[in-house]
Amino acid sequence: MEEEQFLKSLRATFNVEANEHLEAIAVGLLEVERASATDQQRIIETVFRAAHSLKGAARAVNFTEIESVCQSLEDVFATWKRRDNTPSAHALDTLHLALGAVSNVIANPQAKADPELSYHVRALRELSMKATAFPAGEDGDAQPDSPDASSPHPPPGDKTAAVDTVRITVAKLDERLLEAEEMLAAKLITSQRASDLRKFSDQLGEWKQHWAKVEPQAHALRSALERSASAHKTASHPAIKTLVEFFDWNNDYFRSLEGKLAALKRTAAQDSLVVDKLVDDLLENSKKLLMLPLSRLAGLLQKLVRDLCRDQDKEADLVISGEEIEIHKRILEEMKDPLIHIIRNCVDHGLETAEQRLRQGKPGRATITIAMSPLNGDKVELVITDDGMGIDIARVEESAVKRGLISSEDASQLSESEALALIFRTDVSTSPIITHLSGRGLGLAIVREKTEKLGGQVSVESSPGVGTTIRITLPIALRTFRGILVEVAKQMFVVPTAQVKRVTRFKPDDVQTVEGRETLALNGRAVALTRLAEVLELSPVEQNGNGSEVMPAIILGAAEQQVAFAVDAILGEQEVITKPLKKPLSRVRNIAGATVLGSGQVAPILNVNDLLQSAKLISRAPTRVAATHRAAEELTKSILVVEDSITSRMLLKGILESAGYQVKTAVDGVDAFTALRAEHFDLVVSDIEMPRLNGFGLTAKIRADKRLSELPVVLVTALETREDREHGIDAGANAYLIKSSFDQSNLLEAVRRLL
Repeated sequence: MEEEQFLKSLRATFNVEANEHLEAIAVGLLEVERASATDQQRIIETVFRAAHSLKGAARAVNFTEIESVCQSLEDVFATWKRRDNTPSAHALDTLHLALGAVSNVIANPQAKADPELSYHVRALRELSMKATAFPAGEDGDAQPDSPDASSPHPPPGDKTAAVDTVRITVAKLDERLLEAEEMLAAKLITSQRASDLRKFSDQLGEWKQHWAKVEPQAHALRSALERSASAHKTASHPAIKTLVEFFDWNNDYFRSLEGKLAALKRTAAQDSLVVDKLVDDLLENSKKLLMLPLSRLAGLLQKLVRDLCRDQDKEADLVISGEEIEIHKRILEEMKDPLIHIIRNCVDHGLETAEQRLRQGKPGRATITIAMSPLNGDKVELVITDDGMGIDIARVEESAVKRGLISSEDASQLSESEALALIFRTDVSTSPIITHLSGRGLGLAIVREKTEKLGGQVSVESSPGVGTTIRITLPIALRTFRGILVEVAKQMFVVPTAQVKRVTRFKPDDVQTVEGRETLALNGRAVALTRLAEVLELSPVEQNGNGSEVMPAIILGAAEQQVAFAVDAILGEQEVITKPLKKPLSRVRNIAGATVLGSGQVAPILNVNDLLQSAKLISRAPTRVAATHRAAEELTKSILVVEDSITSRMLLKGILESAGYQVKTAVDGVDAFTALRAEHFDLVVSDIEMPRLNGFGLTAKIRADKRLSELPVVLVTALETREDREHGIDAGANAYLIKSSFDQSNLLEAVRRLL
């Protein structure tokens, strides 16, 4: 048991090292494609050493399959080093596929060995065996006896300075950062105590003012008593004398307290400044421990562009600038998927084929640029540009209207920037067909959601025939943020200041009803109004006024969809640190986390994106019953599955029926068209390669029939070349899904969009 635990711990360490070597090899292979013959040899030497190191590490943890792949990689690199063979496009494709298989095994260490690894080993060995070796010593060059004979020393000319480093897990760094962030509570508390002392000093000042007004009267009373006693030659009343003496003592005592309080107030203010600086420096330095350069994603994105271009039969280079600029590791990880979605859109939607570009007078090889630059010290701007065909605004508006996101009248009144912003809305896509790459209208919606979640902003610019530019502004680090403290139903909540468009006040008379919904007129446009208490499902506090009092509201949302949320009070703005929710409360609607205020009170932090969605649901509440009936009707829609393989036919039928659809089947195109002429169907899911009438022919016959011409058709096939996809588009298919990357969620999503 101890030995197994040790091996498990050793393999966890191996995973980190292996991923570094795999990334080095992948980046090197990408550089080999673009490098000159002289530079190729230097790069090959680098990847050779990385493969050799990975082989040794795999042997140490008994990963024999990975060790075999690395040995085969070394054999190929050795032939390249001896110039027995050259890095051809086929060879590089084979190596990239092998690296991908190794990555899959490392990512799933509990799974059984990938059966494809042996296939990749054979493919790599074939590459090395095809080389024609030069005789040893020919041309005076001494050749290495074997791939294992590589020197552990860096090659001549590598003058990289050695830097002392220590490897520590990210989890431990996160823990240290979290502990440093906890110090913010001490900063807030000291600031609160200094504020309390200032208020106490102000109260003492008020007492001093009142005493100053009555002090002359106290002195007059003392003098009067003394004169009366002297005139009557009697002693003053003991109680009155004691009271006057107490006034004198009280005055001296409070003056003493005033001096001590002033000194205490100065000390507290000084302590607050010292703690503020210490905590700020500690947080800043702790966050730098988790800063990573953009170059960490360079290899992944370069390979993505290469693979997508080969799949689409296009040519493009990815140029990255500012890759040395560092941002927080969590931000970099969160932005990986958005960048992948943007790159996919650039290649799939934006770039033309080499032939099309040459006809337009452009270089046959396109360019995609990712540039990062600092902004204002605490932010960076990420600009992704392609020199493709640009965005067809008319098709964007058409897609938004078709999905019911905007009316035709409103679409015609949009400015160019407002129309372009629609591409970030869910379900909006300009793709003529749904494929495994695009067409679902989700990619750019994810880009916007992720960016705004990180406190950033995204915008798009496009020129027809020139290209498209997407600008993303991001914070450099996940730091404490400024939050607006609001009171709702006698409870306090925090709204991130960065997501508040403005704060306003309104009277009940200012509220107007437009299309059955309350609105406020702001800057000449109607903004939807809702009560935050209603959105959070809290019992509203009864107002004691006469209905004419001014009410505060915060405006949230983007330019094209702003919502005003009425609150009971806006208490101010302060620095806030997020406390993430733990299980079982890891995902609570409308709540992003919590924070501890300087007073020690816990206040929930509101999730602005959830609030906007909840506000929409409230506005649709009257039609909820009707919507339920419509949903029930949608689930009873009928689908025809056309597939000659009984196994695939029953698989597709089972997936669709489990989603609630009525499904009938046909064995080929002729059988399917006969069924379509006899019965009503809402959608067709068809294979392509079938006897008698294939999927392309069936789609063409459906489009040629007046009664069936608008019937949606989804092609599910093993044919994945660009020519096949274009054939499907020409035939009139609405979606084209590849069996090799088939996922039932992709099929159901395509069906949902088309019905």
